[in-house]
Amino acid sequence: MPRPKKCRKVCCLPKRDTYGPLNVPINDDCIITMTVDEYETIRLIDLEGFTQEECANQMDIARTTVQGIYNYARRKLAESLVNGKVLRIEGGDYKICNDFGKSCSCGKCCRDQNEK
Repeated sequence: MPRPKKCRKVCCLPKRDTYGPLNVPINDDCIITMTVDEYETIRLIDLEGFTQEECANQMDIARTTVQGIYNYARRKLAESLVNGKVLRIEGGDYKICNDFGKSCSCGKCCRDQNEK
């Protein structure tokens, strides 16, 4: 029996969950779905400048898992950009971080809490 999947810790859900070309009708053939945990790896590594090891610690998963998630996410971004497909962010095995600065090292949790 396989080991159960471990939920990945994410700081917050994206403010927008659909991206893509504005002049294309949306149908099921032109939609790529990125999971919330894939979005979080892109955010942490590419936007926040985390290493894969730091990202793994932040998300409370193994570095090799982060590497796989990151590779899938980059492939989906590339397909959306190159082929003009709509990218939708939804689903995945994740839990929202509720540490609000205690063990969250990205600082985003604190900013989101202060903005509310």
